[in-house]
Amino acid sequence: MLKALNEQINKEMYSAYLYLSMSAHCSHVGLDGFANWFMVQYQEENLHAMNIYSYINDQGEEVVLQAIEKPPSEFGTPMEMFLATLKHEQFITKSIHGLVTLALDEKDYATQIFLQWFVTEQIEEENNDNEIISKLKLIGDNASSLFVLDKELSVRVFTPPPAEE
Repeated sequence: MLKALNEQINKEMYSAYLYLSMSAHCSHVGLDGFANWFMVQYQEENLHAMNIYSYINDQGEEVVLQAIEKPPSEFGTPMEMFLATLKHEQFITKSIHGLVTLALDEKDYATQIFLQWFVTEQIEEENNDNEIISKLKLIGDNASSLFVLDKELSVRVFTPPPAEE
C-alpha cells in the first residue's frame, strides 16, 4: 500500500506539472482565462499530492519521491487540450480506484476511508472537463464564443478545502 501511495504522489505531481504546462501554453497563445483555469488545476493537483504526502507521514511511514516526467508543451486547440485533460483525469480515476481496491484487499481500512475523498474528487474533476468539452462543442469555430468562454474560465479561483479538526 505504501509503495502504491508513493506512486500516486508522483502521478498527482505529474498532473500538476502537466496543468502548469497547459497554463503556460494558454498564456502564450493569448487564452488567459484558460491559463487561469489550468493554473487553478495545477494548485489542486499539488494539494492532492500533499494530502497523500501528509497521510503517509501521519501513518508513521516514509514518503519516497520519484522523478516527475516532463510534460508536453504543445497542446493544439482548446478542444484537443480538454480532451487530453479528460483522458488524463480518467487515468487518475482508474489509479485511485486501484488504490481503493488494494486498500480493501489488504484490509487497510484507514487508507480506504482516506481515499474516499479522492474517489469523490475524481467525479468532480471529470465532470468539470466534460462540461467544458460540451461548451467547446457548442462553440465550434466561433471565435467570439471562445472569447466568452475564456472570460468565464478567468474567474475560477483556487479554494483549498477547510482544515479538518
